Amino acid sequence: MRTTLKIAIIGNFNFTLNAHHATNLAIDHASRFLDFEINYYWITLDEVMRLKTQSLNEYDGFWFSPGDNNHFYLHGSIEKIMLTGVPTFITGEGFKSLLEVLVNQNNFNPNNEKIISDNLVEGDQFEKLTINPESLALKKLYENHNQIELTSSRFSLYPQIMAHLKNELIDVEALNQFEEAEIVSLKSHPFFVACGFCPQISSTREIPHPLVYTFIKACSSELHA
Repeated sequence: MRTTLKIAIIGNFNFTLNAHHATNLAIDHASRFLDFEINYYWITLDEVMRLKTQSLNEYDGFWFSPGDNNHFYLHGSIEKIMLTGVPTFITGEGFKSLLEVLVNQNNFNPNNEKIISDNLVEGDQFEKLTINPESLALKKLYENHNQIELTSSRFSLYPQIMAHLKNELIDVEALNQFEEAEIVSLKSHPFFVACGFCPQISSTREIPHPLVYTFIKACSSELHA
């Protein structure tokens, strides 16, 4: 039986982006904390679109990295990964893309209006967010963790559309200080969590980020199911 986790990091790796290096390091932090051996591989968005479902199912988990703005490939990759049932974690711009995919798939915006804002964070800087957990699971995760996070992307969604999503498709796990959804999960998926911020930035070797190691634990459950 294979005992090493195989994680795909989905995105176009850019060595100039701190968030991409932090993604690799955060997995290493979780690996050490949980005592799991993890192999991780960066896969570009267009590669995901070309891979067959059988090849995708060989992975124990998918992590959509921040920093990708190719909406066509990002939307298509999210749609494809949603069908696998494999544990999935989205950080950064993919948060907006997931919401757009769900809205489009369920025809919640028939008039094709602008329902999600553009990125409200200016430039390539990070700004601080305060995470206010809503669900019991998130309250437990953040019980002993700093609720201040760093983000390079923040979005505002039309309230009526968010109400539709909450009723049928997603659970809002946490809000930010602006009372906007900041962490969501899919109701129909065993583990499919998206956050607009970058938890990997605040992960350290001594204190791995709880969202990251929870994702890795879900990947391990998939492996040993």
